[in-house]
Amino acid sequence: MQSKLITAEEAIAKIKDGDSVVVGGFVGSGHPEALTSALEERFVKDGHPRDVNLIFVAGQGDGKDRGLNHFGQKGMVKRAIGGHWGLAPKLGKLAMSGEMKGYNFPQGVISHMFRDIAAGKPGTITHVGLKTFVDPRVEGGKINSKTEEELVEVIKLDGKDYLRYKHFDIDVALIRGTTADEFGNISMEQEVATLEGLAQALATKKRGGIVICQVMRLAKHSGINQLFVEIPGILVDYIVLVDMIKTPHLHMQTFGEQYCPYYSGQVAYPEDSLFKPMKMDIRKIIARRSLFELLPLGQCIVNLGIGMPEGVANVAKEEGIRDRMVLTVESGPIGGLPASGLSFGASYTPYCCLDQPYQFDFYDGGGLDIAFLGAAEIDVKGNVNVSRFGPKLAGCGGFINITQNAKQVVYCTTFTADGLKVEAHDGKLKIIQEGKVKKFVNKVQQITFSAEYACEKGTPVKYITERCVFKLESDGLHLLEVAPGIDIENDILAHMEFKPLVSANLKQMSSEIFRDVLMGVK
Repeated sequence: MQSKLITAEEAIAKIKDGDSVVVGGFVGSGHPEALTSALEERFVKDGHPRDVNLIFVAGQGDGKDRGLNHFGQKGMVKRAIGGHWGLAPKLGKLAMSGEMKGYNFPQGVISHMFRDIAAGKPGTITHVGLKTFVDPRVEGGKINSKTEEELVEVIKLDGKDYLRYKHFDIDVALIRGTTADEFGNISMEQEVATLEGLAQALATKKRGGIVICQVMRLAKHSGINQLFVEIPGILVDYIVLVDMIKTPHLHMQTFGEQYCPYYSGQVAYPEDSLFKPMKMDIRKIIARRSLFELLPLGQCIVNLGIGMPEGVANVAKEEGIRDRMVLTVESGPIGGLPASGLSFGASYTPYCCLDQPYQFDFYDGGGLDIAFLGAAEIDVKGNVNVSRFGPKLAGCGGFINITQNAKQVVYCTTFTADGLKVEAHDGKLKIIQEGKVKKFVNKVQQITFSAEYACEKGTPVKYITERCVFKLESDGLHLLEVAPGIDIENDILAHMEFKPLVSANLKQMSSEIFRDVLMGVK
């Protein structure tokens, strides 16, 4: 231990100009904040390390200053490859302005790349990303015009198209655990997920790099049960211990909470006693209609996107059918109730937690029965954009892995944005104020979800709004249902940039959705 235990400043001094640096974490959980903040402090003071090649899987940050925002200093990063950028606007701004080269790849693909690098494979070969902006025939995942190198190529195997993601070097990995013993073994008993720390450590050692792990406590001798060791000491070069008395903010369980025992299984979450129904607003209306897609499936395995789709679990609980949903999160939890906000990635009392690469194995293999996700833009073909909007870079995260592989996909979204106000009363919907921004457009700014690919696979896809429901067909969007009280011409078609096909069996959305009482779906 004495040979491995160093300060954060000593650890960061080992990163040289031009090094390729991997950073682990998911929003704030698992992120080595003590290391990344020390890295920024060193750069501000000394101007080094410069021209770093940054690689990250999930979004890491608070939308302000923490997480990967520490890399948002001009000159620090030369190139970045990441899955989700929205929580690190300082870093994203550098990429969007051309101050650095940048790539946005599917989160699950990057998590798999570490395993493949560790195993010495000649690239990561997958169908994930085909016909989206990641496909080199579209944008190749490149964020700006200065990003010229092709890191993705189309290959054929057995007559089918696949994408081969090219691998990268790794000089330093910055990861996090809970406890380190004297041999450098790492456990994660108070983390919300194990993420891809093991895969990143394996890949780094394969490439001849060094692994630096931040922890919150030390154990004497072989003080960690061997079954609890997530990263063996043979893969860990240096350990940085955070002072949890003086600087607990540098090792928060999530960026939302210092410590929550529900997330790491120390205490069971009393979901029944703490449950509160949502108020009758636009979010609840969309969640209620979305729940109808769950009813024919019986017990099913589900992924809920952050934001609007989270309401589906709440409505299911209120209606007494929450036990029919096994909720999963990209970060690894299976079962329980996913947390939100800056604690997204954690779950309240999950059944178990997989390493993130294994969770994406499950997703990519079609393990999800249904996925409920948000949508920012939807075009005439049914393509969806959630990743890029003018000067704003959000990134795809796990969206592409999930939407290309779930057995059924449901988009939960308001019909318009910016100022929309509605009222549900006596089984009808009334538009009080229309949103200023149209979400159904002729062409999305970026293809995060490929309608063409979904149609080729035969994936059932629906787009559920507060006032109507669309279904994806090979010839485009079909208007399937309309809310009672809504005029098709004035309230729907007038606020779209294209005319959808109207189903011959056009139906009215159930009036029970628009009453502030139980729908009685159980």
